[in-house]
Amino acid sequence: MVKLDIISDPICPWCYIGKTLLDQAMAQRPDHPFEIEWHPFQLNPDMPAEGMDRRDYLETKFGGKEGAIRAYAPVLERAEAAGLAIDFAAIKRTPNTLDAHRLLHWAGIEGCQDRMAMALFQAYFTEGRDIGDHEVLADLADSLSLDGAMIQRLLASEADREAIRARDAQFRQMGISGVPTFIVGGQHAVPGCQPADLWVKVIDDLTAAAS
Repeated sequence: MVKLDIISDPICPWCYIGKTLLDQAMAQRPDHPFEIEWHPFQLNPDMPAEGMDRRDYLETKFGGKEGAIRAYAPVLERAEAAGLAIDFAAIKRTPNTLDAHRLLHWAGIEGCQDRMAMALFQAYFTEGRDIGDHEVLADLADSLSLDGAMIQRLLASEADREAIRARDAQFRQMGISGVPTFIVGGQHAVPGCQPADLWVKVIDDLTAAAS
């Protein structure tokens, strides 16, 4: 197997699209060698713990609705081409994603991290759910047969909070400044949202090298 580390944030649309394109490539090559692990990177590390109103966030980041429309136009175009329906209008709050990253970490321990990552993306970008809300996160945990009540208790504690922040800081110290970033075999960084064809070539090259 070849380790594929994905550095990502659940509120990053390019991460959602990029992983979807990777999934499409892996579907074309079902014997791919990848073993996937997700890692935390907060796009808004200074976001208040309770998150903020989406409109206020867009006003601050893009100067208002028109700026947001211009910024998100290429996102929607790439999402549609990848077969994804992103509904930015449904999103009412921009969350602090620290707790979502904690949930991803715990899902990794239980062997369902990849499915949890995609569940978080879908909840946020398709359903407009607040993935900073503990009840929403517990519900997602339940949907993947994790113990939602236990997840709520963990979220209410300090469990793994500092560890997630430390891992985020480590990637920034490595020079990673944007997501998604994919690291193949602990050596080769593949930044950004890459087309499925590129991933098919990467898989074919890895397979040929191993034979």
